[in-house]
Amino acid sequence: MKEVKPDISLTTSKKEQVEDMFNSIAHKYDFLNRVLSMGIDKGWRKKAISYLKPLQPKQILDVATGTGDLALEAMKLNPDHIIGLDIAEQMLVFGREKIAAKGWSEKISMVKGDSENLPFEDNKFDAITVAFGVRNFQNLAVGLKEMNRVLKPGGRLVVLEFSKPNAFPYKQVYNFYFTYILPIMGNLVSNSKNAYTYLPESVKHFPEGAEFAAFLKEAGYKDIIVKPLTFGTCSLYIADK
Repeated sequence: MKEVKPDISLTTSKKEQVEDMFNSIAHKYDFLNRVLSMGIDKGWRKKAISYLKPLQPKQILDVATGTGDLALEAMKLNPDHIIGLDIAEQMLVFGREKIAAKGWSEKISMVKGDSENLPFEDNKFDAITVAFGVRNFQNLAVGLKEMNRVLKPGGRLVVLEFSKPNAFPYKQVYNFYFTYILPIMGNLVSNSKNAYTYLPESVKHFPEGAEFAAFLKEAGYKDIIVKPLTFGTCSLYIADK
């Protein structure tokens, strides 16, 4: 799997670059999510959380939480506690504001941390969620194994990640939008020259579908389900420990 960095001209690690990139666009992140996905991302998150409902998880970890959208959606499950973890402190700052505005600061904790070195004991969480974050891991296999380590036996991992549609003509329209329109709009609004050119490039080289399912199996997960969403623009992965 090719490693894709936000800025190939720099010698810093992918992890460092991803942290810097998300810190720099945090102030516009939610706005760009809604606009660039035309609001479809909200439905994807609802779908992801619906696969946790049968488990009624009480302790949930949301990895690469960003500003906490998936953690907020998971509150519909009435858990005891949710921890949202992210490497970029500025994303967490905006997330804490959103959580406080809903009065959920005691229920949702936002923690700065590394997804490949989780600061939690083994078998702690009933469920783990990741929305559009595994693509940014420096070492995908390590990140998946770390999440498996802190997940309770019988617990569930739910992952949302971008993928590449294959059906004509949606594939062609999507590729044009994703490769040309989205980077221009994203870069103009966020004032980041790399964030929205990195996005399509990272999706292009990320393992999806059966290939990502193989990574999950290798990391110790079972009963893996792969569900393409919106003609394959996004994929939902459900896996149990």
